[in-house]
Amino acid sequence: MCAKPIQNKKDSAPAPFVSTPYRANKNEPKMELQNFFSSIAKRFPALGKELEIAEMSITPAKFVANNITSSLLVTILLEIVIVWAMLSQQVGVLSIVAISLVSFLLLFMISFNTAMYAPKVRIQRRGREIDQEIVFCGRHLLIELSSGVTLFDAMLGVSKEYGEVSKEFNKIVEKITLGVPATVAMHEVASNSPSSYFRRMMLQIANSLTSGSDVATSLETALDQISKEQVIKLKEYGQKLNPLVMFYMLFGVIIPSLGVAFMIIVFSVLGAGFESIGLSLMLATLGFVIIMQVFFLSVAENSRPNFDL
Repeated sequence: MCAKPIQNKKDSAPAPFVSTPYRANKNEPKMELQNFFSSIAKRFPALGKELEIAEMSITPAKFVANNITSSLLVTILLEIVIVWAMLSQQVGVLSIVAISLVSFLLLFMISFNTAMYAPKVRIQRRGREIDQEIVFCGRHLLIELSSGVTLFDAMLGVSKEYGEVSKEFNKIVEKITLGVPATVAMHEVASNSPSSYFRRMMLQIANSLTSGSDVATSLETALDQISKEQVIKLKEYGQKLNPLVMFYMLFGVIIPSLGVAFMIIVFSVLGAGFESIGLSLMLATLGFVIIMQVFFLSVAENSRPNFDL
């Protein structure tokens, strides 16, 4: 029998426990900021979907972080102007501090909430651009289907030269090329489209493929409905212009012109000159006229349907 080797007691003794000092991770402040921005983004549950529809390749947390940064910069610049105006008027220090705190909070909230509407504004703009070309693109698609071209080749043919509509069809073509079924690809792209007309047309085509009916007939029916609705919207816009023009003539032309003329007559009768009128009053009148002009022009432009028939 061979003898077992004698183990050294020193080697078999457990190593003493040595506590290592805690070292702060350099990424911890960044993680805390990300968690903070993520918690704010969760207060806007539809933000992720809106960013996807608006085709803004950014996460909700990053979007909130950018808006907070830009809102702080805008608020600080406006606060500098407000404080400078109060100092020029020799306002007390306590009043300046109180007004600055209140105005800072209000300006930051207004700026941040305004910046959070950026995806919705972009969605509306994309929807209008799609509605502008949807009928022409649909008719092109209908002509190709009626001439015997397959649906995939027809969608491939309209995936260019029609602006935002072509981008939507290009998404469908890419999904089908990657192996996604045609009906599934249409439903996925239509669900993320900002245009109700495009969604209706794609769902109509998808239902026709599922039921086995004629795609060209279903597409023609959908295009006729879309064309009629667009004609109705154009007529409604024409009816809205009548009261809008009346208010524009009243507040944008008649009141400013007659008001300035009446003011000049009154001051001339009283024997006062331009010094009594004051430069500030004349500038305020000019600013009012400019604001009214811009307001009515923007209302008329934004309310106009962005499509041609």
